[in-house]
Amino acid sequence: MAKPKVIVLRAAGTNCDAETAFAFETVGAKVELVHINRLISKEKKINDYRILAIPGGFTYGDDIASGKILANEIKYKLKEDLRKFISDGKIIIGICNGFQVLVKSGLLPDINENFESIEATLSLNDSAKFEDRWVYLRDTRYATRDTKCIWTKGVEEIIYLPVAHAEGKFIPKNEGILKKLKENNQIVFTYCDEEGQSGGYPCNPNGSIGDIAGICDITGRVFGLMPHPERHIHYTQHPYWTRIPKKNEGDGLKIFSNGVEFMRNI
Repeated sequence: MAKPKVIVLRAAGTNCDAETAFAFETVGAKVELVHINRLISKEKKINDYRILAIPGGFTYGDDIASGKILANEIKYKLKEDLRKFISDGKIIIGICNGFQVLVKSGLLPDINENFESIEATLSLNDSAKFEDRWVYLRDTRYATRDTKCIWTKGVEEIIYLPVAHAEGKFIPKNEGILKKLKENNQIVFTYCDEEGQSGGYPCNPNGSIGDIAGICDITGRVFGLMPHPERHIHYTQHPYWTRIPKKNEGDGLKIFSNGVEFMRNI
């Protein structure tokens, strides 16, 4: 069976592209790192790929706001290409800065399914500083086994991933948007303590409304999260790996394998 082709999008300031590519390659994908200018110039075509990954970093120095310039490039220069990419049933993941880009371009949460409205933002952490730490995340649909988000199928109820951001506070535009996120089961991960309970800082490292750490769109195929799954794909990347039972893989690897398997099977 052919390996699904993944495009890892780059721009000035991207710095997690190699790790993201390695994670996808580890689970059997064919990966190409592509600068956004090559898509804008039509040298490369996004619809030649089946998975789009927007990795972490500080694109364009996070001038104006984190991810905003890259978000505008995507929205105003690649809109129709991305409309087709999504309508064709392909999938997207945005990690950290990539999540910020998806939200600020309107691709997430996209409750109105028009890729036009900006329905949320990711703003300055409540601590007013860069947060670089490991956090626990709870799969909000684990108990009901709701598998809408194709990226998190079979993920354990509580996982452990690192965060590294200064603007990770998820803020929905209004109470109506937050209500819709809950009703549509679009909230994928929430920050929690080791037991899976809601907690204040530092369990929630940025003050996100509703402890929200990751969301998907209505289809479950577009997914964004602030923590970095590509930094925990092997069990030895766990900060306490010598003191915990050996695992076959890190907590983040399943996310990438889910995306690749999904595109293999459709």
